[in-house]
Amino acid sequence: MSSVHPTAFVAPGAELDSSVVVGPFCYVGSRTKIGPGTILGPHVTVQGHTTIGERNHFVGQCAIGGMPQDLKYTGEESALVIGNDNVVREFVTINIGTAAGSWVTSLGDNNLIMACAHVAHDCVIEDNVIIGNNVLLAGHVRIENNAIISGGAAVNHYVTIGKQAMVGGMSRVVKDVPPFMTIEGSPARVRGVNVIGLKRSNTPTETVRQLRAAFRKLFQDDTPSALVLDEIEAVESLTPEVLRLVSFLRDMEKGYQGRYREALRRPPQADD
Repeated sequence: MSSVHPTAFVAPGAELDSSVVVGPFCYVGSRTKIGPGTILGPHVTVQGHTTIGERNHFVGQCAIGGMPQDLKYTGEESALVIGNDNVVREFVTINIGTAAGSWVTSLGDNNLIMACAHVAHDCVIEDNVIIGNNVLLAGHVRIENNAIISGGAAVNHYVTIGKQAMVGGMSRVVKDVPPFMTIEGSPARVRGVNVIGLKRSNTPTETVRQLRAAFRKLFQDDTPSALVLDEIEAVESLTPEVLRLVSFLRDMEKGYQGRYREALRRPPQADD
């Protein structure tokens, strides 16, 4: 049997591994599934069609799997899927997906979501992401591996934050954030290469050098970006990181106001 505090309520139908710990005054809904080693601290609510993996720690007062804050949501059986080894701090809210999106909100592995952050419907958070206190993610946001979003940042719907990007505190993010870059401001703009993050992940010196050279050409010169991208791609022996940066920026140019995934928005269906 799972360790369930006497003041907690676990609805019939919920599937909890025998090693799950449910703290005081928790609520666990009937359509939830929680994997081994996961801990629910005091006053945690887990509801909706929510699947949680192994060794996750919900510190307290979280609202997980709640209904989307989206007027288009009509009660469809959308879901939330959470991976392994995540830490979710106090008063975090994570909503299920919608039919107008991917149907699923997802959180990968080894992520840290700090206090009072909000993850809206249909967001996709990959692995090893840090989301600071009071960060607000609108619907359909995608955050790639190893990105960091500092406290108080607000991210527009359909924004993609690229791999190992760094978003400065209190930033207003209205378009995609290129991988390996740092951004800040309101609205946010690219300020430089995320050198500290790259060094922490033992990125080769040559890769950092090439990314810095690309940054100078792309974000400091007055040459139109399409011409600069062609020029960068013509260079031999580019690292995979620089090629990823170029590909990401080309996608941004296709998207509405620099949000590539906005251009892929699924049109409403007759039965939505």
